[in-house]
Amino acid sequence: MPSFILLASASPRRHEILDQLGIPHGILRIPAPEGEDEPQLPGEAAADYVRRTARDKAERAVAWLASGGRPEPLPAVWPATWRDAPILCADTTVILDGDVLGKPRDAADAAEMLRRLSGRDHEVHTAVVLAHQGAFHEAVSISTVRFQPLTQADIAAYVASGEPFGKAGGYAIQGRAAALVAHQAGSHSGVMGLPAHETSRLLALCRG
Repeated sequence: MPSFILLASASPRRHEILDQLGIPHGILRIPAPEGEDEPQLPGEAAADYVRRTARDKAERAVAWLASGGRPEPLPAVWPATWRDAPILCADTTVILDGDVLGKPRDAADAAEMLRRLSGRDHEVHTAVVLAHQGAFHEAVSISTVRFQPLTQADIAAYVASGEPFGKAGGYAIQGRAAALVAHQAGSHSGVMGLPAHETSRLLALCRG
């Protein structure tokens, strides 16, 4: 297990999960492409999309550091060898009927996503990529989540809470949406955005 890693994500949940696992890390905020979600390529399966976007994030992080990118200011607690640390990236996608449900554009889009998810099983795929010493190590967590049947009042109240925005599929299982979930199979941390088991297995491939 490495003594220090770089998390190329501004997600508070991913940071908290690494803290929970006791993994020393620093956060890299890599400049992202325009828009909330990267577009799905023509003919690209949803399961392939999440793997590609996670790999793209890792490649951007590696390229940014190679071009001289660095946090400003550089945290004093980071080790002197921080540029050599493994870089961890992840992407989470909600999949229903083969469709990628990304981050809702507005309240109407969030409500439509929740109507589609109501009373049905959907999958949550979180792809994790660890870049280290020129290699990219990858893993995917797949979980199934079922919402209870949602009334219009349920949907309106949840959208009004503001929680759907910025979340894949329009919900946050670690927040108020937990009360809407009737069943879950798989990795709870994976649905949150960083599967603890798969992440630990990838980190075990590194030394230092």
